[in-house]
Amino acid sequence: MIRRCVWGGKTRRILDECLYGPTGGHYGPSVTGKKVFDAGFYWPTIFKEAQTPVETCDACQRQGTITRRDEMPQQPIQVCEVFDVWGIDFIGPFPPSNKCLYISVAVDYVLKLGEAKALPTNDGKVVIDFLKA
Repeated sequence: MIRRCVWGGKTRRILDECLYGPTGGHYGPSVTGKKVFDAGFYWPTIFKEAQTPVETCDACQRQGTITRRDEMPQQPIQVCEVFDVWGIDFIGPFPPSNKCLYISVAVDYVLKLGEAKALPTNDGKVVIDFLKA
C-alpha cells in the first residue's frame, strides 16, 4: 500500500479528523494512530503525536477504561414509589369493644405512614373492605 508522507501542521489536522470526524471515534492514541495509518497517511511520529489530542479530549477520557483502583464503589439503588411496599397485620383478639375484636394495621414503608382500624373479624373480606376504604 502506498502511503502519503505528511509533516508540519497537516499532521494535526489529520489527527483531528481521525478523532473528531464523522468516521472517527474517541478510543485512545493507539487506535487513533492506526486510523491515520489505515487512511493512507504516514509520518514517523504518528502514535506519539496521537497521544496529545487524546489526552486533551474530554470524550476520549470518558471513553477510556477505568482501573479498579480508580473506580468508585458501586452500590445498588433500590427505586420504590409511594404505595409500592406495604405491610399489613392484625393485632388481637382483644376484649370486645363496639363488636370489634381485632385491630388491622397497614403501613406504607416508603412514606412511613400507618393506618389502623378496629374490625370485628380477621378474615380476607374485612381486609379487602379496609383497603378499599
